[in-house]
This record gives sequence, C-alpha cells and structure tokens, in this order.
Amino acid sequence: MPTEKKPNQLISFYKMKCPNCRKGNMFKNKSLFPLGQVLDMPEKCPVCGQPYELEIGFYYGTGYVSYALSLAFFVINTLWYWPIFGLSFKDNSVYYYLVTNVSLVILLQPWLMRLSRVLYLSFFVKYGRGTVIKSEE
Repeated sequence: MPTEKKPNQLISFYKMKCPNCRKGNMFKNKSLFPLGQVLDMPEKCPVCGQPYELEIGFYYGTGYVSYALSLAFFVINTLWYWPIFGLSFKDNSVYYYLVTNVSLVILLQPWLMRLSRVLYLSFFVKYGRGTVIKSEE
C-alpha cells in the first residue's frame, strides 16, 4: 500500500492551501481580483473539512502577522537597496527608498493579507491533526 507523500509546507503557504491537508484552497478566488472579494473564504476546507474560522473573530490576530510581514519586506528591501543605491539625506535617496517601499507594500497588501491568514491559521492547525471530516451530503 503506497503512502501518500506529505506536501511541502512552504509551497502550500505560497499556494495558500489548507494547513491541515495542504490540498484544499483557502480562498474562493485564486485571483486577488476583485479586491472586494480578496478575503472571501469557504467555511471549511473542500478536501478535508477543516473549519477555517476556529472561533468568532479568529482572524483579528492576522493584523499582527501582516504587520510583521510588511516589516520583514521593508528590512529585506533595505538589505539590497542600501549597498546598490546607498541611503543618504544629502541626495534625498532615503525619500526615494521610502516612497518606493511604501508603494510596494500598498500594492502587495492584498497578497500580504491573504498570506497572513494562511500563516495565522497554520499556527493553530498542524498538518494532519485538525478536524478531518469529509461529509458526502
């Protein structure tokens, strides 16, 4: 009897899959557009039945995760921008850097909000340990 290979965790984060089975999509639309529906999620995973909202108001904590992701984005951009272009108040390069970074974070915000939900839920639901109820009703 062949054993099923465990899906890669980083790839499942990137593809925004259920943390329990790493197969079911966490969001109704794969696309980020329309922006009004960017955070629409089914109640349960279509593959394993894992509930996505563990309690009322569960996703309020994703604000902290989104903040940490945005901060990490700023730090990573600083690490490559500084050696290449330099940062100085004399030639206003600091302001160019800040405008560029803030613009990129605003553009990436829908994706960062989705990713923060996936990461936050994965803190509480481990692979293969969550509620696995596949109802065929």
